[in-house]
Amino acid sequence: MAAAQTPRRRLSSSQRRKLGVSLIGAAALSAVLTAHAAFAPQAFRLTALVFDTYQTLKPREATDPPVAVIDIDEASIGQLGQWPWSRRTVADIVERASGLGAAAIGFDIVFSEPDRTAPGRLVEEMRRQGVAIEVGSGLPDPDAQLAEAVASNAVALGIALTNESSSPAPEPKAGFSFVGPDPRARLVPYSGALSNLPDLTKRATALGYFSFPPTADNIIRTFPLIAKSGDQLYPALSIETLRIAQQAGSFVLRSAGTAEGSAMTDLRVGALDIPLSADGEIWIYYSGLPHMPVISAADFFDPAKAATLMAQIQGRILLVGTSAVGLRDIVATPVDRAMAGVKVHAEIIDQIASGVFLQRPDWIVGAERAAAVVAGLVLLAVLATATPALSVAVALVLAALITGGSWLVFSRALTLFDPLLPLTSLAAVLLTALPLLLMLTHREKRFVRESFGRYLSPTLVERLSENPEGLTLGGEDRELTVLFSDIRGFTTLSERLSPTELTGLLNNFLTPMTDVLLKREATIDKYIGDAIMAFWNAPLDITDHPQKACLAALDMVSGLERLNRESGLNLKIGIGLNTGMACVGNLGSDQRFSYSCLGDSVNLASRVEGMTKLYEVSILVTEDVRARTSGLVFAEVDRVRVVGRKAPVTLHALIGEEGESAADSDLLPAHATFISAWQAGDFSSARLHLQDLLKRSPNPLSGTHALYRDRLAELPETAPPDWDGVFTASSK
Repeated sequence: MAAAQTPRRRLSSSQRRKLGVSLIGAAALSAVLTAHAAFAPQAFRLTALVFDTYQTLKPREATDPPVAVIDIDEASIGQLGQWPWSRRTVADIVERASGLGAAAIGFDIVFSEPDRTAPGRLVEEMRRQGVAIEVGSGLPDPDAQLAEAVASNAVALGIALTNESSSPAPEPKAGFSFVGPDPRARLVPYSGALSNLPDLTKRATALGYFSFPPTADNIIRTFPLIAKSGDQLYPALSIETLRIAQQAGSFVLRSAGTAEGSAMTDLRVGALDIPLSADGEIWIYYSGLPHMPVISAADFFDPAKAATLMAQIQGRILLVGTSAVGLRDIVATPVDRAMAGVKVHAEIIDQIASGVFLQRPDWIVGAERAAAVVAGLVLLAVLATATPALSVAVALVLAALITGGSWLVFSRALTLFDPLLPLTSLAAVLLTALPLLLMLTHREKRFVRESFGRYLSPTLVERLSENPEGLTLGGEDRELTVLFSDIRGFTTLSERLSPTELTGLLNNFLTPMTDVLLKREATIDKYIGDAIMAFWNAPLDITDHPQKACLAALDMVSGLERLNRESGLNLKIGIGLNTGMACVGNLGSDQRFSYSCLGDSVNLASRVEGMTKLYEVSILVTEDVRARTSGLVFAEVDRVRVVGRKAPVTLHALIGEEGESAADSDLLPAHATFISAWQAGDFSSARLHLQDLLKRSPNPLSGTHALYRDRLAELPETAPPDWDGVFTASSK
C-alpha cells in the first residue's frame, strides 16, 4: 500500500503578496544594476550633469589667485593687428612681463610656423613676385628674437598632443620620478603633436601640453595632468608653469598596484602635492576666478599702464591665451558655457596652489552600487510588508537621504558621489513592485469589506482591510477603557410596547448613542438588547482614552435628554466605566468569531454599570478612570465590594465638565465631607451633613443621599469595631 502523501501547504494571500512583490522588485533592481554596468559611459553623462549642478550651487571659494592671464582679446587685435602678430611683439611681451616680476609665463599657443612678418620672408616673397630688391645682411629674425626671450626667461611653451597627426612630439623638458610601479600603461597614447618651431623648442626650458581631450558633451570637467606620446611622458602646461615658477627640476609621480595593474595616486610639483585619479586626471573645481587679473595684451604697449601692470603681474604666473571669438579657443565648462581655454588652465593652477581638490576615488563606484542595492532592498522589504502609502513615503525618505548624502559629501568632503544609480534603483523597484502591491492589496481589502463589513465596526473593517492577518484567532493584552450602558426599567417598558414599537424605540435610542461613541473614537463591541458595550484603545491606539470615554458618557446623557424632549419619553440610562488591562482580539471559534475583549477589568465595568441603579446616578466610574482625566467634575459615592471581587472598588459619579455643572458650588465639598465621615464611622457627623445635603436643590446626587439616609436609619449611633466603610453588593 502506497504511503500517504503529505498535503502541500498553501501560501496565504499575504505570503503570496510578499513573494510576488519581492520577485518583481528584485528583478527590476537587477536590471538597473546590469544596465548601468553595461552602459556606464552613457550613464555617466547624466552623472556629470549632477556634478555640474553641484559646482554651480557651490563653486570653489574665490581666492586672490597666483595666476593672471595675458589675453589676446578683440581690443588687442584691433590695436596690434591681425593675429598672428610679429614674434618681435610676442618677445616684447615676454621681456616686459618678466621685467615686471612674473614668476613664470606659459603659452596656451603654438608657434608652429615661421613668422610671416619676418623681413627676410618679406624680401623673398617680393623677389618671388619679380620685384628686384637688394638688402644688406643681418636682417632681424623675429623667431630668433622670441627664442632668445624664451631662453632668457621662465617661459613654458605649449604644444597640442593629438591623434590627428603623426608628427612626433618633441622631447619633454622635465623628467618624472616614480614612487611605485611605472603607470604608463594607464595613459592613452597620442600619435603625434602640433609643436613649436624647432629653434623655439630647442631654446625653451619648459614644455607643456594644453590640448583638451574630447568629451561626450564637450564640457571640460577633468584634465589629465600627464599624457603619453610614444614612450615619453609630458606634463600639462599648468603644472609645467608651476614647476618653473618654483624652480623645481622634475616631477614626482606616485602610483600603487603592480606594473601590470598600476594606478596613479598623486603628483608632486615642487612643494605642491596634487591628488590624481588612477588615469592621472584632476577634477577641475571651478571658482570663476573673479579676482584674477585679465590683462589685455595691448596694455603692454601703453606706457600709462605700467604701474597697474606691475601690481597685476608681480609674483604671479602668467598664461598667454586668447578670448577672441575668431581664434576659436572657447570651451564649455560646468560654470560657463563659453570660457576661454586659457582660463581653464588658470583654474587648474589656482586650484593646485590653494590645495582644494574634488575627488572621485576608485572605490566610489562600488559604494554607489552598494547604496543602490541597499536602498533597493530596504524599499523592497517595506513594499512586501507595509502599505502602499507607507512604501511611497519610505521611498521618498530614502531618495532624500541619498540626494542629501551626495550633496553633503560634496559640500563637506569635496567627494563626488553619484546619487543617480541609487535613485534609479529606488524608482525601478517602486514603479514595478508598487502596481503589483496595489493590485493585490486592493483585492484583499475588497474581500475583507465584502465579507465582514456587514457585522464589524467601520474602524475594525478598515484595520482588517489594511492587515488581513488580523483575522486569525487570538488576542493581545492592552490597557482598555470599557463602557457598559443600560436603559433603566427597560423590562417594564417592553411589557407595554408591541415588538414593532419596541424595535423602533431601540433603533431611535441606539443610533444617536452609537454616533456619540464613534465620534469619541470608541469601538462598539456589541448590542445586547438595550445595552451597549464599547471600549477604547483597541484596535487602534487612542490617546487619553479614559478622558474620551468620560466625555462620550456625558454626550450619551445629553443625547438621551434631547431624545426624550423630541419623543416625549422619559428614558434614563446608567453608564459604567473602568480602565484596566484586558485581552482584546478576534475571539470565538474557527467557524465564527468577533472582535471583543474579556478580563477582570471588563467584568468590573459591567458591575459598575449595575451599581448606577443602586446609587441612582447616570454615570459611575472607577478610581482608575477618575485619576486619568482632567477638567471633569466627580463625586465619590462609595467604596463597594462588587459581586465576584474581594477587593473593594471606589466609585465616583461623573457630574459633568468643569464650569458646566448645574450642581451648587458648595454641594460637592459638603458631599465629600459627608463621605469622609461615613467612611470614618462618624455616624453622628455623617447624619448632620446628610440632613443638609437632602435639602439641597438641584442635587444630582439626591438618589445617592436618599440611599445613605436609609442606611443610616438602620445603623446604630456609633460604628461597630470592624467598620471599614465598604458596602458589599449582593447583586450584579
